[in-house]
Amino acid sequence: MKRFFQRRLPYWQMYLFMLLPAAYIITFAYVPMAGLRIAFQEFDITAGMNGSPWVGLYYFKHFLKAYQFKNVLYNTLSIQLYGLCAGFPFPILFAIALNSVRSVRYRKFVQTVTYMPYFISMVVMISMLMQVFNPLTGIYGAISRALFGATPMDLFGSTSAYPHLYVWSGVWKNFGYDSIIYIAALTAVSPSLHEAAMIDGANRFQRVLHVDIPTIMPTVVIMLILSAGRIMSMGFEKSYLMQNSLNLSKSEVIATFIYKKGLGSGSSNDYSYATAIGMFNSLVNTIMIVLVNTIARRIGETSLW
Repeated sequence: MKRFFQRRLPYWQMYLFMLLPAAYIITFAYVPMAGLRIAFQEFDITAGMNGSPWVGLYYFKHFLKAYQFKNVLYNTLSIQLYGLCAGFPFPILFAIALNSVRSVRYRKFVQTVTYMPYFISMVVMISMLMQVFNPLTGIYGAISRALFGATPMDLFGSTSAYPHLYVWSGVWKNFGYDSIIYIAALTAVSPSLHEAAMIDGANRFQRVLHVDIPTIMPTVVIMLILSAGRIMSMGFEKSYLMQNSLNLSKSEVIATFIYKKGLGSGSSNDYSYATAIGMFNSLVNTIMIVLVNTIARRIGETSLW
């Protein structure tokens, strides 16, 4: 034990730096796991967890048999897969394009501009979208009337437009910030590799294709595995803010369904049912990350474990 601490003493600053995020993860990720037991109980807030009767897998079966199950599961998976396919390549392509820019001043300017949307709060961003895409007073309505002479449909009230509005607003908000890790990976590319490729007659596109992309591919694979592990974790805040009675059939996802069952039903809140749904959600995420990690390990040499 003494040797264990002696080996780590020179790096005490690093461990001190890790203390705050570790405390955050323990407090908000691991400590709440003790409450998962109520998914298997008929939880009564007056009796507490120790006094509530056990019901086994009743609430899990109840959710799987619920008429909303197929709809909320399909909405969650379809929108998240759409978002993964649409949004995952953007930060990579942006990082490669930005890395090819020779002007340092222009590169920093573009980075700053593209990072800014990430720091806009979700409430403000949705308010901006509602203003821009308002069919009567927004830019969207003004352009439509100027080009076609008619008031366009309300995109926030359209079930067919909702997934596109949700996904592409997320791409716009996050791609600049998400590109940071790929830009950092590209800075690790050895200049000697580019010099050797130039001597062999490779142009800029060929150097990107055969030098830059293979170098950052392990980072891409790791980020893809982590993204697959969040496939069911569709953000509650954005979904709830964009939801209304007109697009409810498409905007009702597992996150909003959990909220309505657990906290949004007034006196009929069903904490056990909501906890069971959340546990099911986490289980699917776990299966996905293990599955994608296994596939990545068998196909290539990069994986989380």
